[in-house]
Amino acid sequence: MSIKLAFTAGRSTLAQAARKSLTARYGAVPEAEAEVIVALGGDGFMLTTLHRTMHLNVPVYGMNRGTVGFLLNEYSEDDLIERLEQAEEALLNPLAMKATRADGKVHEALAINEVSLIRAGPQAAKLRISVDGRVRMQELVCDGALVSTPAGSTAYNYSAHGPILPIGTDVLALTAIAPFRPRRWRGALLHKNATIRFDVLEPEKRPVMADADSRSVTNVLSVEVHSEPGIEHRILFDPGHGLEERLIQEQFV
Repeated sequence: MSIKLAFTAGRSTLAQAARKSLTARYGAVPEAEAEVIVALGGDGFMLTTLHRTMHLNVPVYGMNRGTVGFLLNEYSEDDLIERLEQAEEALLNPLAMKATRADGKVHEALAINEVSLIRAGPQAAKLRISVDGRVRMQELVCDGALVSTPAGSTAYNYSAHGPILPIGTDVLALTAIAPFRPRRWRGALLHKNATIRFDVLEPEKRPVMADADSRSVTNVLSVEVHSEPGIEHRILFDPGHGLEERLIQEQFV
């Protein structure tokens, strides 16, 4: 069986060499004509590829030519077609971020892993948190806060002591980053359909930036986050090495 493949690679020498070798061995078509897009790089490059190609509705199969490679498969030039034929598909809904800046400009972006708010000055941020229009925390003093999808729950969220979320659960993690007051608050689990709003208190004295999968907005006054069910990212994994298995493994390291 023949599969039309497109190869895309990160800037590293390792990734570029892999693309050259695989293209010579398996041939390649433009991404718009591909049945599978093969991404060669690290997790950051995989996220960039998923965002960039989401309009094509083509599954992406990543092979690790970076560091961690949580969203990627092991690299091998052998039996690629057979691996793709046997691959398992995971469908991911991204988060939609709507950030309003102090100058009134509104920025929108999608995030597969998380949307985070981070202090942008020497003083801790002050945030008011609302869920579905109801204020749930009047004031959180912290280095920041984030909303994570299950797919992103082992990344920044886990480093900030947030929970690992099983793939397929209709849950988002709301996690504080270095909370000062309330000091012991570690966040909340919210339904996937929830809309979370952060209002920045004292923004001139305590500036805050917002970030959606490394797309940043500075000097924000408010940020709204919700899951976007109308968009699905299609990721392929080798059998037995999909996201669900990886999330379980992370909890027993």
